Amino acid sequence: MPWSDLFQAISNVQCINGASNVVRFDVETNKPSKAIRDMNILFIMYDQLRFDYLSCAGHPHLHTPNFDRVAAMGVRFTNAYVQSPVCGGSRMCYYTGRYASSHGAQWNGFPLRVGEHTIGDHLRRAGMDSWLIGKTHMKADAEGMARLGLSADSVIGARQAECGFDTWIRDDGLWGQGPDGFYDEKRSPYNEYLKGKGYPSQNPWADFANAGIDEDGDLASGWMFKNADKAANIREDDSETPWLTTKTIEFMNEKSGDGLPPWMAHVSFIKPHWPYIVPAPYHNMYGANHVPAPTRHAVEQDNPQPVFGAYMQNKIATAFQQEEVRQKVIPAYMGLIKQCDDQLGRLLDHMEAQDTLKDTMIVLTSDHGDYLGDHWLGEKDLFHEQSVKVPMIIYDPRSEADATRGTVCDALVESIDLAPTFVEFAGGKVADHILEGRSLTPWLHGETPDWRTFAISEYDYSATPQAVKLGLEPRDARLFMVFDGRYKLMHAEGGLRPMLFDLETDPEEFNDLAKGDMHQGEIDRLYDYLFTWARRMSQRVTKSEDDIKAMRGNSLRRGILPFMTDGSEVPKELSQFYCGEAKADFTKD
Repeated sequence: MPWSDLFQAISNVQCINGASNVVRFDVETNKPSKAIRDMNILFIMYDQLRFDYLSCAGHPHLHTPNFDRVAAMGVRFTNAYVQSPVCGGSRMCYYTGRYASSHGAQWNGFPLRVGEHTIGDHLRRAGMDSWLIGKTHMKADAEGMARLGLSADSVIGARQAECGFDTWIRDDGLWGQGPDGFYDEKRSPYNEYLKGKGYPSQNPWADFANAGIDEDGDLASGWMFKNADKAANIREDDSETPWLTTKTIEFMNEKSGDGLPPWMAHVSFIKPHWPYIVPAPYHNMYGANHVPAPTRHAVEQDNPQPVFGAYMQNKIATAFQQEEVRQKVIPAYMGLIKQCDDQLGRLLDHMEAQDTLKDTMIVLTSDHGDYLGDHWLGEKDLFHEQSVKVPMIIYDPRSEADATRGTVCDALVESIDLAPTFVEFAGGKVADHILEGRSLTPWLHGETPDWRTFAISEYDYSATPQAVKLGLEPRDARLFMVFDGRYKLMHAEGGLRPMLFDLETDPEEFNDLAKGDMHQGEIDRLYDYLFTWARRMSQRVTKSEDDIKAMRGNSLRRGILPFMTDGSEVPKELSQFYCGEAKADFTKD
C-alpha cells in the first residue's frame, strides 16, 4: 500500500475510535466500563531543544513567556534526562515507557518491533485515544508485520506501523535530497501544503522553508551554516512551526467536546532542529552579542576518552569549533525557539478561549538537546548536560496539583516517566511489569515519594562513522550513562575506559576524573548502580507480578502432585482423584 494511502487510512480510523464505538475497560475487572474521564493530554515535544534555552530556566537573552506561562501553571522538572541522546532511540523510550535496551529501537531508522507495548496501547485500555500530530522517527517493523500477516491498511497494522498512534498528520520534517534520492521517501503533507500555497518547487521544504536568498538572488540553503543569519524565503505563517500549530488547533476543535472520547495528542514540532534557518522577523531578533561563550576547556582535548575524542573530530564538531559558525547559528537557533514560544502562545490562547485548559494536561519537553559548540561538539550523541538533559514542564489541571503550581522539582526524572504518568491521569492502572518509568503524579501533587537514586541513558552508535573510526564491531559500539545527581559515569563497551564527572565541584563537566586513579571508589559505586539496573526484569511483559502471585500453588489444585512420598504431604482434597478403589485390574492380562 502506498504511504500516501496509508496516511489517509490511519487518519480515517473513526469507526474504532469514534464516541459511538469506543469501549472502555475497568482496570480491576478488565470488563467494559461506562466510566469516561473527561480530561485530555497535550504532549508537546520540540526537537533538539536545550534545557537551558528558556527564560524560566535562566537564559539571559531569550525571552519565552509562553513556556514560562506553562511553568507558572505547573511544575518545571530541572533534572529530566532522556534515555537516549539521539532522536529515534529517545522517542521510542518516550513512546514505550521503556529503556532503549528493552525495546531495541536504539537509533534512527531502527524499527520498533511488532508487539512492543506503546503509550497508545496502555491509554486505549484506560479509555483514552492516542494521536500523533507532527514529527517522529518511527519506522515500521515491515518484516515483523509480514511475518505475522498484519496488513498496514488495517487498524491494528496501521497502529503497529505508527508505534501505537492513530495519525492525525505525520510529517517527519527532513526532506533532504541527494544523488541517491530523498532521505525520507514518504509523502510530505507539509510539502503538499506549500505547493498548494503557490510555492513553485517539487521540494519547497528545501527551496523555501529551509533556504534564504543570497546577495545575488541565488538559493541560500539552510544546510550551509554561512546562511543561518538569512531570513528563510517563506511567509512566516507558512513556515513549519505555525503550520503544525494550525493542524493542532484543527485537531482540538474536531476531537474535543461532549460525547467524544478523551485523547492524548502527541504534538511533535520539527524545530528548533536544524537546518538552522528561520523566517523573518525571527532571523534577526538576536545577534552575536547574544551568543554566550562556549562551555569548553582545553583540558577536554588532553587525552580524551576515545569515543569523546572521535566525536570531537567529526564534521559538525569541527564546524561548531569555529566562532563564526556559532555566531551565525546560535542566533538562528534562538529565533527558532522564539517562534516556537509564540506558537505555543497561540495554542494556549485558543485553549483559554475554548475553556479547555481546565481539563487538559500539558507537557512540554524535548527528545534531546544540542551542544552548539559546547565541549568542542555539535549536535547531541554524548552525555553532557547540553545533550542528555531536557526541559520538562507539566501542567496538571486537577485541583490536587494546586499546591505545586509555579514550582520546580529537582528529582531525577527520566523521559520514560511520562508514560505511567499519562496512564494514571487517564484513570488506568500502570502495568509496571511493562512500563519501566515511574509516575510523576506524586511530585505534581506535592508528595515526596520514595524515588530513584540514579538515572540511566544509553547510546548505540554502531551505525556512525565514529564506530568505524574506532574499529568497533556493532555490538561493542554502545555507551551507558549513570548519574546519581552528583557523579556522572559514562561506560563504554569495546574495552574503552569510562568517563567520570563530579557536577558538584565541576558543573561544566570539564574534568574527566576517570583519567586518574583518585576516584576509583566512585567509579565502582556507579558501576554497582549500572549492574543493578542491568539486572532489572525488563523482558517479562506477558505476566505481571500479581499474575505470578496468583499462579502460585495452582498446579497442585489441578492435579500436578510431584515429589510425594505417600500422599500425606498434601491435603486430601488435592490427592482425592488419585486415591480409592482401582477402577479395573489390567496387570494380570
